[in-house]
Order: sequence, then structure tokens, then C-alpha cells
Amino acid sequence: MKLIIKPEKGLGKIEVELSEEVWREIEQLSERYGVPPEKIIEITLTSEFRKPRGDLEELEGKVKELEEKVWELEKEYAPLRFKAYGLSEDNKILAIELTGLMAENNQLRRFLKLPLRRDLELRKLISYYMR
Repeated sequence: MKLIIKPEKGLGKIEVELSEEVWREIEQLSERYGVPPEKIIEITLTSEFRKPRGDLEELEGKVKELEEKVWELEKEYAPLRFKAYGLSEDNKILAIELTGLMAENNQLRRFLKLPLRRDLELRKLISYYMR
């Protein structure tokens, strides 16, 4: 792959040929850290590397401990999230049924030549649960 580096000001530019292996490594770093490949190249060229503060193995151990805590919390809250999802789906179904009943009620009122009810607050509540 050909890499072209252009300065922000001025005319000069640098062209560098990158091997496929180097480009794959840059893409892996990009995916791993969630930054664009251009930023990885910029950091590499300007030597903006951060030195770890402390023992790297100790930091990795703390990260593993935190990951275990996160998974424990995930196990604890997953059933609650599932129940909440089920309830929200039930609310959607009820909102749809209520909309149908309101429409049927309005049709009956028209048939009986009674004034229609607009129920704006109820309609706002239904639209909230339909989302």
C-alpha cells in the first residue's frame, strides 16, 4: 500500500510504500484501540507513545479483576434487563390494543352522533409506549 503524507501548510509531500503485513498490523491496532488507521500512523511518526505508569503485569492483573467483577454484575443484572425488555414489549402490545379500542370508541360515537373525545394526554402516553 502506498502512504502519502501531506503537510498542513506548504507543498512538500512524502510517499512511502507499506507492505501488506505492516498495513494489517496497523489495521489490527486500529480495531483494537478504536481509532482510525491514520491516527495510528500519525502517532507512530510523531512518537507520541505513552509510557505505562507502574508495572504492566500488575495493571493487567487489575484489569482482569475488574473484568471478573463486570461479568459478575452482568450475570446479576441480565435477568432484570430481560424482564424489563419483556415488560416494555407487553406495554407496546397494550398500547396498540388501546389505540384500536380508542378508534372503535370514536367510530361508535360517530355512529351515535355524540361528540368525539380527543384525549391528548392519553395519546401522548400511548406514543411513549409505542417507541
